[in-house]
Amino acid sequence: MTMDLGLRRQFFAEEVAAVANLKTPQLVEALASLPREKFLRPGPWLVRGEADFGGARTTADSEAQHVYHNYSIAIDAPRQLFNGAPGIVAASIDALTLSRGNRVLHVGAGLGYYSGLMAHVVGERGRVVAVEVDAALASEARANLASVPWVDVRLGDATGLADEAFDAILVSAGVTHPQRTWLDALALGGRMILSLTATVPAMGPIGKGFSAVFTKTSNDAFSARVLAMTAIYSGVGLRDEGLNALLGQAMMRTPFPRFSSLRTDAHSPSASCWLHSEEFCLGSN
Repeated sequence: MTMDLGLRRQFFAEEVAAVANLKTPQLVEALASLPREKFLRPGPWLVRGEADFGGARTTADSEAQHVYHNYSIAIDAPRQLFNGAPGIVAASIDALTLSRGNRVLHVGAGLGYYSGLMAHVVGERGRVVAVEVDAALASEARANLASVPWVDVRLGDATGLADEAFDAILVSAGVTHPQRTWLDALALGGRMILSLTATVPAMGPIGKGFSAVFTKTSNDAFSARVLAMTAIYSGVGLRDEGLNALLGQAMMRTPFPRFSSLRTDAHSPSASCWLHSEEFCLGSN
């Protein structure tokens, strides 16, 4: 028997909430109401779950019921570009502690699904700026989100923000460092989630590292904590080769990093610095 899609979305939302321990009720509501299939290209879909060690697999057909599982779904399979697993991405959104009226920057919007979820959470009094560097994806995301006027879909890499301020920033791509424009745009007390990753040529566009949440405590300082280890598509134009090498070396020394702060002020390296560079420092200061 085929389950009604509305019921399937509700069960999907409850399952993701349980798996990811979501604490934002509006996010669970968004998962239950937003049709994930509308933010994907036509099926059958290539999907990848936690047990798919040998690679992705294809759904039996293009029935929408197949997208309501906690796995990644290909957006552009040859490029290894996926709509991420809801249990992972929703946990990151939850860690932003969004509320009604918040202003959100989403870097790496893809086809717009997770931008749409955040738009549901912040409501029409809020604002979501969804930025995508791929022109085709940005165009499709704009069409997918056309019914949500408080979402502004832009083409670019979000490094040229024009004196805008945000309560939360989610970067859905692997980067080597936080951009200064993002740090400046984040409101005091606001939260930013980044995936800091290292890459090697054999991995292609995928980098490995960790996601972390940074809370702005002053203009030059942020509290920080690691959320999870991650493998994610590398951000275009958001990486530095020197920092890529530094990150790789730091993760080889300490595969599961521990730090509590992000600093951008000039200071000398010390034993409290887990990763120190001219651009930023992760440590226990």
